[in-house]
Amino acid sequence: MAPTPDPRATADPPATGAAARRSTPPAAHLRVQRVRPAYRQVADELRAQIMQGTLPPGTRLPAEAELTRMFGVSRSTVREALRALTSQHLIETRRGVQGGSFVAAPDPARLVEDVGGALGVLVSTPQLRLGDLLEARLLLEPAAARLAAQRADAETVEAVRAAAAPRRDPRDPSGFVPHMDFHTTVLMATGNLMFTMMGQPVGDVLRTQLDRAAVPAGRWTEVDACHAVIAGHIARGEAAEAEESMRGHLLDLRELYEKPGAWRPGS
Repeated sequence: MAPTPDPRATADPPATGAAARRSTPPAAHLRVQRVRPAYRQVADELRAQIMQGTLPPGTRLPAEAELTRMFGVSRSTVREALRALTSQHLIETRRGVQGGSFVAAPDPARLVEDVGGALGVLVSTPQLRLGDLLEARLLLEPAAARLAAQRADAETVEAVRAAAAPRRDPRDPSGFVPHMDFHTTVLMATGNLMFTMMGQPVGDVLRTQLDRAAVPAGRWTEVDACHAVIAGHIARGEAAEAEESMRGHLLDLRELYEKPGAWRPGS
């Protein structure tokens, strides 16, 4: 059994006063068990301290040798734990004289990208189907449209109207990318980060897996018209109408995605 970590151990000269409270991570109180891989236990302990705010963003973690002594594990175990935390964007490594491992500030955009990537993999397997994504979207986005109508200020309303305006780019004749951006803008207009973090990854997968060439050009004009209606309801604060219009729009889009040949999972 590994020894109990020594809270007195430190790799750097001790700080004093307020500086010590800001920059010195508390000693880990962890006795590594062999039921799970040791690196996971080390990562879990550090993750818990980061999530609880005990280790705030910008805090420099002790050097690898110090973490090795604190947790009673090998240096390779510590390195594996730090790699796991880095992959979760909880810490970042800086090089140079002032380098080391530092607690990273949360970045919602990176987390959304990670979730979208995971969904993109899952949708190529039997575990996650197109219908699952469309069903989740149908539950989330009408509620988002309602909240946006209730909460959006003048600047947000302008952003929603701008996102609803028909745009064409020679590289994207269908205008599909702006169409998806409109849905992301509505999610953001709720003022609730969770709506964006749950809804945008679904939209990102739909964006990449739809074969736009298989969709008749006239359908995109219809989509533009629906977006304009939804944006108008949000601008006028018509919550129930915004919700119902978004629901009807998504039901129409379901037919578009389910059209034979339009969906290309794994592409």
